[in-house]
Amino acid sequence: MRAIGVSQYGPADNLQSQEIPRPPAPTGRQMRVEIKAVSVNPIDIKVRAGTYDDPPDYYDRVRSLTEGKGDDASSSDNSKLHVMGYDGAGIVRELGPDVRHFQAGDEVYFLASPVLQGTYAEELLVDERHAGHKPRSLDFVQAATMPLTYGTAYESLVDRLGIRPGEKAGILVINGGGGMGSVASQIARRVLKLPVVITTASRPETAAFSRDVGGATHVVNHRDDIVRQIRELREKGEIPADVPLKYAYITSRTEQYIAPIAEVLAPFGRVCSIVQAKFDMYGTQFMSKSLSFAWCWIATGPYHGYDNDREEKHHEWYEELASLLDDGTIKCHLTQRKRLTLENIREAHKATEAGKGVGKTALGVDEPGEQQAFC
Repeated sequence: MRAIGVSQYGPADNLQSQEIPRPPAPTGRQMRVEIKAVSVNPIDIKVRAGTYDDPPDYYDRVRSLTEGKGDDASSSDNSKLHVMGYDGAGIVRELGPDVRHFQAGDEVYFLASPVLQGTYAEELLVDERHAGHKPRSLDFVQAATMPLTYGTAYESLVDRLGIRPGEKAGILVINGGGGMGSVASQIARRVLKLPVVITTASRPETAAFSRDVGGATHVVNHRDDIVRQIRELREKGEIPADVPLKYAYITSRTEQYIAPIAEVLAPFGRVCSIVQAKFDMYGTQFMSKSLSFAWCWIATGPYHGYDNDREEKHHEWYEELASLLDDGTIKCHLTQRKRLTLENIREAHKATEAGKGVGKTALGVDEPGEQQAFC
């Protein structure tokens, strides 16, 4: 089959299209899925560049993929390709013996394993615990944008921050115009029903996207003093006096926001970040306010053998998300769609790396274009 990935980590131009063996027959709770669409995320860029460091042993764990010895690779020289991609949508073609939620022919959207081959391939083995039935109202390209961002954001807000539905509290979401931020703000406002959802954005188009798609109640400019801007919103009465700003969610440059977040959060507030960083809390209000800090990495459960984790939670969230998308509670944050080709994958990587995008880019095998998919 055809796949897109890297045999040598580095810049986007290192991405290549190559013939590799098809996945073996699924075992356990695996499903063999025909890929119809994928989306591009910052993790794709970091993995491709060789700089991914959320787990310190990541490249040790995936070395077999480029040595042709992985679970879904062969010993052939042609399999020495680390296939990128963590979001996907497609059609179930074959079931492992222990699959309980799906049948052959089902249309699904899913999150790929962090240590097996990724979604930029014609077929993939998918763990059903990280898949849901594709929303009826979305096509494959739209559906492929949702699993990583929704799963990460929901886990961050509900599991890590502990936000309760209907809670009288506010949240600050850093980078509201991005894929992750725009989904997190929707969950906070439309699912958890928080009365105040403040996001950061610096350009008119990202600020508008954060309000219209992300559901933000307020947007502040992260290129200006966000402490002053939030205090002014309080002083003007735009943020009710009886709604504490209790939560903060960081999806970009953790170290840059530690001090201002500590300044604006209410005492006993909570902060969660999904961006690896080195930073110092000393000299901030973290101690005086007894603030809590947590990391969230969506792959923690499978990466560590589901120790102290609930195995079915992502499947349950994706099934619930399908209903939320179909009834309009959650909006798809797709902003660019392209044909799933090598050149378009490279362009999407470069645009994501530049950090100037709005929402997410997804690529489908049935999108218009003359170039053969995955080539």
